[in-house]
Parts: sequence; structure tokens; C-alpha cells
Amino acid sequence: MPKLYEALAEAFLAEGVDTQFVLMGDGNMHWCTAFAKLPGVETVHVRHEHVTVAAATAYNVATGKIAVASVTCGPGVTQVMTALPAAVRARLPLVVFAGESPINAKFYNQNIDQAPLVAATGAKYIAAHSAPRMMDYVREAFHTAKVERCPVVLGVPYDLQKVEYMANQPYETSEMYRPKVGRMYPDPEVVTEAVARLAAAKRPIILGGRGVLWSGSRDAVIRLADRCGALLSNTLPTRGLFHDHPFGLGITGSYFTALGREMYEQADVVLAVGTSLSYYVGHRAFFPKALKIQLDDAPRGLRDGQAAADLYIRSDALVGVEAILAGLDSKLGVGKPTAAAIRSKELAHRIATEPADSMSFDIEPGVLDPRAVVETIDNVVPKDWDVVVGGGHQAYFPAQMVGRPAERYTTVREFGAVGNGLSYALGVAAARRQGRDGKIVLFEGDGGLLFNIQEFETLKRQGYRILICAMNDGGYGSEFHKLRADGIDDGLAVFGRPPLEAIARGFGLRGHEIRDVSLIPKLFADFAAQGTSEVWNIQISDQVTAPVIRQTIKRGHGNM
Repeated sequence: MPKLYEALAEAFLAEGVDTQFVLMGDGNMHWCTAFAKLPGVETVHVRHEHVTVAAATAYNVATGKIAVASVTCGPGVTQVMTALPAAVRARLPLVVFAGESPINAKFYNQNIDQAPLVAATGAKYIAAHSAPRMMDYVREAFHTAKVERCPVVLGVPYDLQKVEYMANQPYETSEMYRPKVGRMYPDPEVVTEAVARLAAAKRPIILGGRGVLWSGSRDAVIRLADRCGALLSNTLPTRGLFHDHPFGLGITGSYFTALGREMYEQADVVLAVGTSLSYYVGHRAFFPKALKIQLDDAPRGLRDGQAAADLYIRSDALVGVEAILAGLDSKLGVGKPTAAAIRSKELAHRIATEPADSMSFDIEPGVLDPRAVVETIDNVVPKDWDVVVGGGHQAYFPAQMVGRPAERYTTVREFGAVGNGLSYALGVAAARRQGRDGKIVLFEGDGGLLFNIQEFETLKRQGYRILICAMNDGGYGSEFHKLRADGIDDGLAVFGRPPLEAIARGFGLRGHEIRDVSLIPKLFADFAAQGTSEVWNIQISDQVTAPVIRQTIKRGHGNM
């Protein structure tokens, strides 16, 4: 008779899970071993519990499928407390198989009440304490993750997993219970008002978010922008959404280009499609003159302490956009122009040629301008490669790479946590299944890379090829730039420049220090010709301040 942990593994396979990110302990070792033996399952053993959840999150961004993270009970669960809220706030579904302390033990030194810890992150917790109901718990976990778009932690006591289990009926997957409700259609009266606003707008901009990707509405959004003469832009998580459109402005909000900020300050109507309009995207200071229209399946009037929009269309992105298109034709006549006058040949030329940021800085000898570094790397790395970006001050610069689709860009910044880049790159590497032929470039700061540098061993053992561009400014850039602006000693945020390339070699990877951008094309050609992950310890100036930090300093950091 099979054990319960074996039946649980079979249930996860039936749910369509093909990848697990694991750090093994007493509470999950039987389950993850059984799951690893099932056909088609990819198992990635990592070196820190945080990485299991962060990598599974990036796997979902890269594929749209649910991956599973697995940790043991007690400290295994407490170690994922930073990764969970990031997935919650980004509305990214995943399931965490977590052990719980033995339910019949008199004493267990790793015992802790796990449910309130998980609940505090915004994730869901399911305490699976009944063997007869165990498959119900699994089904509920996957159903909740998919429908509510959130992480779910399934806690199963260690001793309960090892009881004998015989199912009385085949496992019924969560998909069998998912309502077939179709797409959400908008209120015609609200659409009529939005159509009137767009028809009269002289300087409209359409902003796309993750909902555009999830609904498959990118082409429809472009048709709408062309129909009403609008410019296009995107949120940071969907960087590159309109990369091939001549009137695509790039990222909206904190990561604006100089031209993007200029255009938004002049906009009179902004239609936001499939985005929650968070503080860092929809703040009034970004587009103070514009009437904001939000088209989303779950709009909120109050978002991050401010009014999200002026007009709300509750709808699936695709059918909502199509309804506006039809409304414009009905109001104006098919093909008849709106009042828009924001597009021009001159603007298209500026979009194609102007740098994201042209502020001048004094670059000391022996170090590089990070903008020149990213531009050079952007020119040599093929456009079909995945770009993964961690957090911190350095993250602004690779976000401005051009000609790269949103489907090949991965970052999760909603919780503001640094140190996740390497974890995300592992998740993308597992998703792509390319192994030694991997086409992944990671940009991470020196401080962020050191958070989880133990995962260099995972890269080597798994046989993944990732180019790791360590943007090394010798400390925590966001902090020392702000401290300097306040006239305060920055010494506690400056750590020197560790030999990251030598550390990589110590793990069996390749490594180079870079102080000359002219070396990058040859180094990339050498990297692409072999099959091992490689670290570029890129020595960048600590004088170059990203625009997002300059704006924060100007506003007064801490003042929201």
C-alpha cells in the first residue's frame, strides 16, 4: 500500500506541476523525493529556503505555469517570509509544500505556529491535518493559487505524510472545479464615457500592465493606440511590452526615461490597461494634467493611499479594449481620426535615438559608467535572450535595454526586496530547460548578489549557463547616494569591491573583472561558445546616480 507522501506527489503531478525548487529537511524529504521520481519532473535543489519561493515565482513569470517550492517545517518556513509577500503583491500564483511538526510528537524543537506567519505575508495557509481529506487540501491549494493569483502554503505534518494511504477514487484536479465563466465584459455606459474622453484627447497615452500579457490583449491595445493616435507605455514588470512600436515610450513611473517623463507631464488622458496603478506607477506627480482611466478586472478606487483613477472600466483587458475600439468607430465613423495630435515624425525620431538618461557625471579612472556598460551589453546580447534583473540602485539601468519583448524580461519588485536576482535567474533557467545552452543574462548589484551567492553551487551542479553581470559599485548604492545627499557619512553603506570573479571560480564557474567596455564583445563571444555560468565583476562608478534616486532625493526620501 502506498504512503500518503507518494499519493500527494501523484496529486501534484496531476495538477500539471513539472518543476520543484527544494531545500530538503525532515518535514518535506519524503514528499520531494517521491515527486522527483515521477516522469517529467525537474527538481532543482537550492542552498537556501528563500530561493525556493523566489525561483518558483520567476518560473511563473517566465512560463505562466505554477511551480512548486518545498521546504521543511519550522525554520524552513520562517526562511521564506521575504519571498512570499513579493509574490503576493505581484499576484503571482505558486504552491509551497511545507512540512509541519509531527502531529503526534510530545516535543519537536522545530515546532512553530506556521499559519499566522504565512498569513502575515498575505499568502494563504492550508493546514492539512486530516488524512481522509488530504486530496481536498491539495485541490484547494491549487484552486486558490490559480483563481486568486496568490501563493498558497500547504502544511502537512511530518508523521502524517508517512501513513499508508489508499484512495477510494481517482484524484480530481482543481481544473475540474474551475468555473467556466468566460471573459468579463464592461458596462456599456462607462465605455461610452471613456470613448468620449479618448475621442477628444489631444495628447493621450495608453499604459499596459501584466493584465495585457495575461489576457493576450497586446495586439488589441496597439490597434487602439493607433486608432486614437495615442502613445504607448508599460509598467516595469512588463518592460518591453511595446518594444517594437515607434511610439512606445517604455516604462512609466519611477523608471521613466527623460523623454517618457516629458510626454507624461503633457498628457491629457491616460488609459491604463491591466495594471493596478500602484504608487510607483500612477502617482499624480507623474502625470498631473491627465484624466486617468483604469481598465482592469479588479479596479480599486483607493490604491496606496491615493485615488487610482478618475474613471474605472471593470473588464477583461481584451474585451474592454475591443469595446472601446468599437465605440470609437461608432462615435466617429470607421477610420475617422480623433482629436489626438501627439504623434509626429520628430517624436518617433526622439524615441528611437534619445538616451534614457543623459545626466553628466564625473567618472573616476578605472571604473565605468553603468549606462555605457548596459548599452554595450545590450548591443552584443541577442534579443531572444532572457534578461533577469535584481533590485537596488543598479536595477534602473538594465531596465532601459531596447528591442526586447516583455516575455523575455523577469523582475519582481513589488516588495522592494534586494538580493533576489540570482534566485529569479535560477527560476528562469529551470523554465527554459536549456541547460548548458542557456540564454539568460542576469543584472544584479554587488550587495544583492552576495545575499545568495551560495547559489553559485546550484548553478554548477544543475549545469545551467547564465551570464551574471555584477554591477559592482562597492556598496549599497541606493543608501550611499541618499546619505551623501543628506550630508551624512556613507561609510556604513560602502564595503569595497570584492573579487566576485574569483568567488565564481571557487565554485567552478567562470569569472572576469571588467574595467573596459571595449572588452565586452569578445568576452560575450567567449561566454556564448561554452556551457558554464560566468560572472562579470563590472566595476562601475559610485558617482552615477540613477534618475529614480535623483527624483527621490529631490522629493525628500521618506516623503511619499
